[in-house]
Formats: sequence, structure tokens, C-alpha cells
Amino acid sequence: MNKIYIGNLPYTVTEDSLEALFSQYGKVEEVILIKDRETRRLKGFGFIVFSTDNEANAALAMNGQELEGRALKVNIAQEREKTGGRSEGGRGKRW
Repeated sequence: MNKIYIGNLPYTVTEDSLEALFSQYGKVEEVILIKDRETRRLKGFGFIVFSTDNEANAALAMNGQELEGRALKVNIAQEREKTGGRSEGGRGKRW
């Protein structure tokens, strides 16, 4: 896959700064920073999409490297399991 996961990001990071940092490994197609829906504050992780699998694999060299005093966690992004929608538990029907 040509998409990597980046964890343990400082909350001050921007899409532009991540693109600049990871562009040394290849053409960055997209930078996705995950934010809290309500506060819009960064959650400390995101994804980068490269144009090729080889570029994404090369970027794994950033695993453990420090960014603003935080050791980055970098690995190939895994597809999320599809859950099939809401469960019946919790706020579902009351019997």
C-alpha cells in the first residue's frame, strides 16, 4: 500500500510541515490529520499517501525519529474492518 500511518504527532503539526518532512521519501499525494469532531483539536495521528508503494516503504525509516520532542510511530496503514453499521447495544431498543 502507498498509505502510511503516523502516530504520536505533536499537536502543533500542520499538513504543510508533514508534507515537507516526508517529501524526502517521494511524491506526497495527500496528508490527512485526524481531528476531534467537536473541538477540532488534532488527535495526534494522521496518514500520508504517496504516489507509489516503494515511496511509502522508504518513509518507514521515519519510525522512531523525533519531531518536536516526540518519537514518531510510522507504519503502513491498515484498512479498517467494516463493521456493518450500528449495533443493537447501548442506545438501541429498550425491552
